[in-house]
Amino acid sequence: MKINFELYLLVIIAFVTSCSSDKKVNDGLVHIDVRKIYPEKEIILTDIADINYVYLSSDDDDYLYRGRINCITKNTIVIHSYPLGDILFFSKDGNPKSRFNRKGNGPEEYKGAGTIIYDETADDLFFCQMNDILVYSSMGEYKRKLTLPKATTWTRIISFDDHSLLLYDAMAQMTDRKRLEPDDPDFPTNNYVSPFVRISKADGKVLEYVEIPNTSIVLGAFREDVGLVPGRANRLVKIKEGVLLCNPETDTVFLYCNDKPITPLIYKTPSVDSLDPMVYLNNCVDVGRFQFIEIFTVRFEEGAFPFPAKYLMRDKKTGEIFRQKIILPDYKEKEFIISPVQSGDDYENGPYFELDLIELKQAYRENKLSGELKELVAKLNEDEDNNVFMLIHFK
Repeated sequence: MKINFELYLLVIIAFVTSCSSDKKVNDGLVHIDVRKIYPEKEIILTDIADINYVYLSSDDDDYLYRGRINCITKNTIVIHSYPLGDILFFSKDGNPKSRFNRKGNGPEEYKGAGTIIYDETADDLFFCQMNDILVYSSMGEYKRKLTLPKATTWTRIISFDDHSLLLYDAMAQMTDRKRLEPDDPDFPTNNYVSPFVRISKADGKVLEYVEIPNTSIVLGAFREDVGLVPGRANRLVKIKEGVLLCNPETDTVFLYCNDKPITPLIYKTPSVDSLDPMVYLNNCVDVGRFQFIEIFTVRFEEGAFPFPAKYLMRDKKTGEIFRQKIILPDYKEKEFIISPVQSGDDYENGPYFELDLIELKQAYRENKLSGELKELVAKLNEDEDNNVFMLIHFK
């Protein structure tokens, strides 16, 4: 699937030149001007979303973990526990379901860290390594291996639908792949190969190169002690309507889904290559009534890793754009930031947060917790129990 580049430019130019505000215009393209100082607005999270606190039970020591949530489906939470390599399955209410460990150097084993994707309907767990993807059941039964296209170096991979995975290939923009594989019929006839690739869940075969406007701009900055420090870019964010494809080099977020043309959704000005230091758009979370947008400035700043970020929030009903200040009544003096990082690797229903149990117990002792969160934390022991997760379901 390919978006017409000339038509895209005409749409962008027409939109930017005709709009005099950030209001929603006939459900059209959203404009973010990074030169503007958007006002800060305090948002009480429970006013715009329902909150569900989940404690992943550790009554059985086998379900204590070190790691984070890797995948959330309709009924299941999956965690890859470091450093032993255990993969743990919990129900959405926090009860253990199953676990397995296939870490090793054998042909049916995963070697270490990797992205985890779980297809609950097929009971397929995809353990995505650099060169291949191993597929297991939730009980650890080895099913198959998917071999990725040659010379692929993916930095992001998600479940697109029941039949396919979507990945971002970081090497595609820097390598003439036709030169590497001139006889491969899967590759387009021109030299440009899209970094967005959709592959089959059954055998790893390329189903589609998803093409959007592209440039060769390098996101990053040089530092004398380490050389080029690349900027973080969340190229893929799954939402209910499809997938948001972010191309910071062209200042645009696109909506991609199976049955519709690729559509520009958010556009930033001024262009990334006209700014010094460089400022770029880093995708967004689009849930319910709101869009949560992340902007990076490419400069070195103490306490920012690797570069400082600005977090905006847009009300899709009114068109209002403001800086996030999100608070939770149950957790006094705690502020939350919603960004593509919190959207999870495969969770289109909304973002989630991991609340560190040691910090929670300290807040409990300082009387900063209330309500359901206080009641839950009172029962937990920071030396013996797992962290608490907060799942957010926007109204």
